[in-house]
This record gives sequence, structure tokens and C-alpha cells, in this order.
Amino acid sequence: MILSPETIAFLMAAALMAGCIDAMAGGGGLITLPALMAAGVPPVQAVATNKLQSCFGTFGACVAYARRGHMDLGTYKAPIIAAFVGSVGGAWLLQRVDPSILAGLMPALLVAMAAYFTFSPKLGDADRHARIGMAGLAGLIGVVGFYDGFFGPGAGAFYTTIFLALGGLSILRATAQTKAANFASNVAGLLTMIAGGHVIWIAGLAMAVGSIAGGQIGSHLAMRFGSRLIKPLLIIMSLALTAKMLLDPKNPVHLYLFG
Repeated sequence: MILSPETIAFLMAAALMAGCIDAMAGGGGLITLPALMAAGVPPVQAVATNKLQSCFGTFGACVAYARRGHMDLGTYKAPIIAAFVGSVGGAWLLQRVDPSILAGLMPALLVAMAAYFTFSPKLGDADRHARIGMAGLAGLIGVVGFYDGFFGPGAGAFYTTIFLALGGLSILRATAQTKAANFASNVAGLLTMIAGGHVIWIAGLAMAVGSIAGGQIGSHLAMRFGSRLIKPLLIIMSLALTAKMLLDPKNPVHLYLFG
């Protein structure tokens, strides 16, 4: 598929904005997937190409968080592996079934996340007691990894919610660990999509440039402002993604719920 220089520039700008938001709160796919589809890219190829550009952005954010000591890859190795394995399964299934079969649950889950972030009095910059063990945490992260490989948008917000509400991490450390899990699921989904021949390389690599820049900007803003910035963005992105799914007639959620 050949895209014009103007279209490539548009996709790079979308990836820059998405990378910035994704590094702080997740939900960058809310911007990049519609941008790819607006450029005329078919749905499965759009998901595959989005994985390519997102890999670069999440990797850059991982490096930024790790350099500042906010990421603990040793302790949370199991959830990261679970995200990778789950995403392989999701991406494999995406190429064989209609993604709308999972769509009906998404609006309710996203609204519930927004409510949690809005009303939880304990969300802050200090770690708390974990509510589940590492095995349970890995299992839930693996489920989100499956969703990320299969469908995608909002996965970062789901990862963050799990690390916050059940893993007991501070909002900044939860965001940092989310980037590690998100990078793992992006890489796994991308490799599976490459094997299926669905990636549009020129568009994906061009978007990666914008995604890397945006990821660096967003991660540094998150580390500077902490929960004051991340919490409102998580609420906004959860509600915005819900509205997008319900109102866009081309979105699988809209098609699933309203035909």
C-alpha cells in the first residue's frame, strides 16, 4: 500500500501526540488507530502497523523511566512475560476472527476505570500494600496482553489500573511498569503480525519517529508532575475512548452494540 507524503506527515503528527499521551496515561491507540484507518488502511493492517510504531514509542518511554529508577524489571518479570504471551495469542486470534466479539464489554470496563480513578482517595505517589500475589497479577496482566494483541486501544490504561488497584504501586511506578508490559505486548503482537504479512513498513517506521519523540516528552512530564498530571489524563482517556467506541459507526464496539 502506497501512502502520499502528506498522509505520512499526518500519521507522524498523530503518532507524536499519541506517544506523549500514551507515556503518561495510556490510550495512544485512540489517536493512532483512527488516524491509520482515516488514511485508508484496512483494520487488521492498521492494528499491525500501529504495533510497529507503538513499539518504538513504548521502548523510548521504558528507557526514560528506567533511567530515573522508576521501573523494577526484576520483581515484575512474570507480569511482563505474561503480557508477551497473552499478546501472541490475541494477535494470532485477530487474524482469524471478527474483533467485535470482545467489543461489547469495553465501554463498561472503561467507565468503571474512570470511576475508580475519579473516586479513589488512595491514588498518589507512594506505594501501598498489594492486594494480590505476583501470580495473580501476572494472570491479569496476561489477559490484558491478550486484549492488546487482539484489539489494542486502552490496554495501557488497563495495565495501569491493575498495577495501581491490585499491585499496590504508586501512580508513577504503575505507569512505568505499564510501559514495560505494554512494550512486551506490542513486540509480541508485532512479531505475530509480521508473520502474517500485515505490517505497512513505511507508514509504521515514519510514525515511529513521532512516537519516540512523543514518548520522551510524555514520560518526562509524568515524572515531573506525578499523580497531579497522570490521574486526570487517565480519567479523560478512559472516557474519551468510551465515547469514541460508542459514537464511531466504524468502530467494532458500535457495530457490536448497535449493528
